[in-house]
This record gives sequence, structure tokens and C-alpha cells, in this order.
Amino acid sequence: MNKIEPFIMEYINKLRPNIENILKNNANSHDINHLTRVMKLALYIQTKEGGDRLIIAISAFLHDIHRVLQYKENKYISPRDSLPMVKELIDKSNLNLNAEQIQKILFSIEHHEDKNWDGNNENDLNALILQDADNIDAIGAIGIARAFAYGNKYSQPMYVDNIPFTDYEGYEEKLKDVSSIHFFHNKLIKLGDNMNTLTAKVIANERIDFIKKFIDEFIKEWNVDF
Repeated sequence: MNKIEPFIMEYINKLRPNIENILKNNANSHDINHLTRVMKLALYIQTKEGGDRLIIAISAFLHDIHRVLQYKENKYISPRDSLPMVKELIDKSNLNLNAEQIQKILFSIEHHEDKNWDGNNENDLNALILQDADNIDAIGAIGIARAFAYGNKYSQPMYVDNIPFTDYEGYEEKLKDVSSIHFFHNKLIKLGDNMNTLTAKVIANERIDFIKKFIDEFIKEWNVDF
């Protein structure tokens, strides 16, 4: 993983106390550690694909503010709805960013969950990299642990064996899966098809292979199938 420049960490360290404060009641699937991992992943992808490192780092560290509102209001909240709160956090943290930088950060956060979106300029690239990094942290061993933590918060069963997996195009987050294992199959193993950059695809394929093996082993053990 690439080393993060001190000047970037100065911005992140200014943001950190305010972010930690508002995330303290969130599920640990969307906590400060998730934000840090996504930032590191995004900055690694940037070294291979291009983009603005400062914009990508700050956007990654602020990308899940809509989750705070989601937990608070107990309903789906889009990234766009979080932008006023993001702007407030930027101002409160005294980052001294110019208007263009702030707009690029807000743009990346607003669009990082957009589906079937093909960006074509550098501003878009920042958002596409953020989307890739966020999706990568949803798969592999970390993704499995996060999904179970998220499911536990909302009393979602680990597995319901009498309901088949759903095979459909796309995934709608507003619709709840019947179990965590269904979530792995219905969404997580399909994330590799949605990666925007070649660098992310390589990382994702390895992690998805891990999840597929986990699903198979889980169901085998669930059924005590020797």
C-alpha cells in the first residue's frame, strides 16, 4: 500500500475528531476504520489510474456521512442528501479548501454510489476511484465481517435456508436481503462486474473468489454436509 503524504494527513487529522464524534453510534460496518481503509484503497488505485490525491483522500474520509443520517432516521438516505452535512464538516474542520476543491469533493461523494455511470473527465475519475475503493472494502474477509456486523445491528439472520438466492440484474439497497448469506450472493459476489478501473478489478477478483469459497463452506457446515 502506498504511503500517504504528510500534507494529506494534515487534512485528515483535522477531520478525524469531528468524524469520530458523529460516527460513535454507528455500526462498526461503517465506522472510522472503514473510512480509513477506503481512503488507503482509493489512494493506492490513484497511483495506478490518476486523479487528484487530495480530493480523493478527503472524499473517501467523508463519503459515508449519509450512513449517519440513515442510522438516525432508520431509512435509506442518499449521498446527495448528506452534502449539506459534509460541507458543514469541512467548514468546521478548518481545512481552508478553495471553492473548486470543495465542489470536487461534494461531486465525488454525491456520485460514488451511482450505478452504470461512465465518467469521462478527471473530476469523474475521482468519484469512480472512490466508488471502486468503497466497493472493494465490501468484499473479501473484511466485507464478510462488515456484512455480519451490519446484519446484527438490524437483527438480520445469518442464513435462511428455505429461501433461494435471487438472480437478477443490479441490486437495490433499499430492498433488504433475508439473510447475510443472501446478501453475499445477491450483491457482494457481483461487485466485481461493477469496478471502474483495471486496478480495482484485479483486487476485487481475488476477494470475490474468497467470498464464493466462504459461501460454499458456510452452507456445507450449515447443513452438516460431510
